[in-house]
Amino acid sequence: MRKEEILEILADWNFWAKEMDVGIERERYIKELLSLLTKTDQIVCISGVRRAGKSTLIKQVVKELIKTAEARNTLMVNFEDERFYERSLAVLGQIYEAYLEKVAPDKKPFIFLDEVQTIDGWERFVRGLHERKEARLAVSGSSAKLLSEEFATLLTGRHVTLAVHPLSFTEFLKFKGLEAKSEVEALAKRVEIRRLLDEYMEFGGFPEAVLSSEKRRILLSYFETVITRDIVERFKIREREKLRALAKYYLTNISSPITFNSVSRFLKSPLTTVERFSDYLETANLIFFVKRFSYSLKEQEKSPRKVYSVDVGLSNAIGFRFMRNLGKIAENAVAISLRVQQSFDPELEVYYWKDPLGREADFVLKMGPKVRQVIQVCWEVAELETKNRELRALLGAMKKLGVKEGTLVTGDYEGEEKIRENKIQYIPLWKWLVKDVF
Repeated sequence: MRKEEILEILADWNFWAKEMDVGIERERYIKELLSLLTKTDQIVCISGVRRAGKSTLIKQVVKELIKTAEARNTLMVNFEDERFYERSLAVLGQIYEAYLEKVAPDKKPFIFLDEVQTIDGWERFVRGLHERKEARLAVSGSSAKLLSEEFATLLTGRHVTLAVHPLSFTEFLKFKGLEAKSEVEALAKRVEIRRLLDEYMEFGGFPEAVLSSEKRRILLSYFETVITRDIVERFKIREREKLRALAKYYLTNISSPITFNSVSRFLKSPLTTVERFSDYLETANLIFFVKRFSYSLKEQEKSPRKVYSVDVGLSNAIGFRFMRNLGKIAENAVAISLRVQQSFDPELEVYYWKDPLGREADFVLKMGPKVRQVIQVCWEVAELETKNRELRALLGAMKKLGVKEGTLVTGDYEGEEKIRENKIQYIPLWKWLVKDVF
């Protein structure tokens, strides 16, 4: 490509000569990325499902950087720009040369390479810049496994990772123009928050979908794009319909335990195909699995896993359903919130618990060697039989894991109960989802 062509593309993505709209800021991610970029001597890897807002987030970080550094000392390249009709290692080198020659940074620049997986051999370029200490580097991509595997192989000890997710519920509220920065403020706005929770549980938190009136259409297009570009094209899949059938099966059965053997029998697909395609779907960040808690790693691997959608709106749009199962959706929303927490606290481990009697607790949170919390999700606790069943499972897990306080996330009910030496806190989903704000 000619330098003039390259610079024309770059000018549209950078702050060198103009202001750009960076959308609604996601402060928590911005703060974390700035810290990783400026306080570590590592390459920052930004991963996450397609359309979660990675490109916009990078713009927001660059805007923060140029408050204290000149704009010419930042470079953002988005390789999904269709004007890059060539995507090669040579073109990547030409981009860097054009930037140095025409923009002329006068300090060690911050370089952001967005959707970098479209360039074969990008790792060599990034590694070279890092080893020569020429720039502070951040790369992003839609495939978590792509980045983690290639960095682990070629850049061992040189990178840190931050996973970016669709909007959390608190971010969703901000996008809707509602913020609650204290518990008192949240209580005062609880009617509106609960109304918006209903929308969040139906359409999820993909930024573009949140702000659009064509939410379902957007979610359907996201699904097709992830399947086609991040899996079929990336892994050269021929059995496309089997892949789609598996994806729809998982998105229909969110918050449910599965085994690859049972899925293989149900879909009449070979076990090896189910295992391989499941790995691809998780790699593309469309779904994620939570393993059963056990002190034995072998037992964890052998036990059924619970499957969750990366976004509840996506599962509602794609999954087969006759009616909304609020209990399953609420559990998936909690799982997503915990997954977001893991992005900012990598020591957090999340499991579910089940004993030989069939009692099941939805989430076990482990930090280091110790289990810190057990969480059960039950949308309706008004029915005594349902409440008692969920309590038996929660108390069973607490006793087995040595935890004295448990949380039961509900649709509406709030309160506290002392059962022998154990304390159970009942908390509505909306309040649990915004608890990190105050």
